[in-house]
Amino acid sequence: MATTAIPQARPYASRRSWVLEWLTTTDHKKIGALYITTAFGMFLVGGIMALAMRTELAQPGLQFLTPDLYDQLFSMHAVTMIFLFVMPMMTGVGNFIVPLQIGAADMAFPRINALGFWLVPAGAVLILGAFAFGGAPVGWTMYAPLTETTPAHGIDLLLMGLVLLGSSSILGAINFLATIFKLRAPGMTLMRMPMLVWTTLVTSVLLLFAMPVLTSGLVMLFIDRNYGGGFFDPSLGGNPILWQHVFWFFGHPEVYVLILPAFGIVSEIVPVFSRKPLFGYKAFVLATASIGALGFTVWAHHMFTTGAVYLPFFSFFTFLIAVPTGVKFFNWLATMWGGQLKFDTPLLYAVGFIALFLIGGLDGAFLAVVPFDFMVQDTYFVVSHIHYVLVAGSVFAIFAGLFYWFPKMTGAKLNERLGKIQFWLLFIGTNVAFFPMHLLGLDGMVRRVVDYAPNNGWADLNLLSTIGAFLIAASVLPFIWNVFTTLRGPRDAGDDPWDANTLEWATTSPPPVFNFDELPAIRSERPVFDLKHPGASVAHAAAGAGAAGKDTH
Repeated sequence: MATTAIPQARPYASRRSWVLEWLTTTDHKKIGALYITTAFGMFLVGGIMALAMRTELAQPGLQFLTPDLYDQLFSMHAVTMIFLFVMPMMTGVGNFIVPLQIGAADMAFPRINALGFWLVPAGAVLILGAFAFGGAPVGWTMYAPLTETTPAHGIDLLLMGLVLLGSSSILGAINFLATIFKLRAPGMTLMRMPMLVWTTLVTSVLLLFAMPVLTSGLVMLFIDRNYGGGFFDPSLGGNPILWQHVFWFFGHPEVYVLILPAFGIVSEIVPVFSRKPLFGYKAFVLATASIGALGFTVWAHHMFTTGAVYLPFFSFFTFLIAVPTGVKFFNWLATMWGGQLKFDTPLLYAVGFIALFLIGGLDGAFLAVVPFDFMVQDTYFVVSHIHYVLVAGSVFAIFAGLFYWFPKMTGAKLNERLGKIQFWLLFIGTNVAFFPMHLLGLDGMVRRVVDYAPNNGWADLNLLSTIGAFLIAASVLPFIWNVFTTLRGPRDAGDDPWDANTLEWATTSPPPVFNFDELPAIRSERPVFDLKHPGASVAHAAAGAGAAGKDTH
């Protein structure tokens, strides 16, 4: 049902090697693919670090790692997974899909888009190169004065690498905002944009306001370490708490930078596989904008135990930000309620995301209670919380999106049997790995320490957590094999294998260079559905069927 025919190859394409073509490309689809493959490679690197740590922690005592190496691994694991995996992966998905969903030919600034990508591998080289210069054993939060008093030159490389990644994010945010506001197709009003576009827009605003704050802090920290600046050094009149304010003013919006695109991905998948429109589209848009606004009011809930912040204010707003998140959960459940659910792999991952992210969200509500936060501060309860949010949140949504849009990106559909094997390994492994950490944290086991006391039950729970980590690692193998075998096979998925709703499915798979020769009329947030079912959206609106489960397919 494509409205686009693939144009003839450019006359000079045959004279350029494919390597040069990819190195110099400004096509948003190729840049998106570069982001995705680079981020997946970093996912494997960060996963190997996690396995090394969990192997050490399977039993009390020192078996495989020295304390210094363990400190470097837990620090670099977090930096790798957050800055080199989730953020570039979400940017890659957005790069490939968002211009297609709004009917644009490319991103607004193609060369800046390419520059934004190439800053990522440059930053990765600096960050991972820290291992060769004494490492950066200071945690992903890089708290002063520890960062100032640790002499390893690897910390300087980490700071420079993060500045490059921050510059990439700022350039990408500007590009997404310009693309979304200026390059939408005729009829694509703001209230007709797909939810992935909305979440990308709000994410870009968050990055534009939060990332310069972190970048400034990184520069100040670099000056402190190398030129005696004294911003955060108490011996020079500085204030270590200032670093925490600077870092967490970025760090909490950063949580939503990682999660909002995941919300958008799930919100694209659930309606398609429920055979219903997204329940409460306008409420969902408002909830997304509310999360973006409230994200800047709760940074200091990470600082309850410092004694330097007003606890009731940040506790209240931490509870308040759960409200728009809850709206999204009810919208997803209402969309599925009464729908003709088709549990293909994308929906499995979407439902897994909803179930597990709910656990991480409830953990966050517990941590908003100040006395409870004092009790579990810096214990494994916090480790469990962040991993339920980011693994169950970002990783499950990423795999949902990759399975969903893989036919659009390549023309081939991933194997469903391998996809479901992978899902269950990852789902079980995630719970086995991270749920025992709740119990360890409540019993007082502190995080960021290479060894622990042989207290009753701790060894068993840690061993269980390590088994879960290896199950997560095992779940990656079917995915790699799935991608490898699928790309070697025929590209016969068709242009719209899921019977989907949004504009990217109105062009060929994979799309041509300039995406569309012509566009269908855009009368709602589901233009491809409208094209396939003329008048259905109008009939649906007239009947008021959006309230509770009427099928419009």
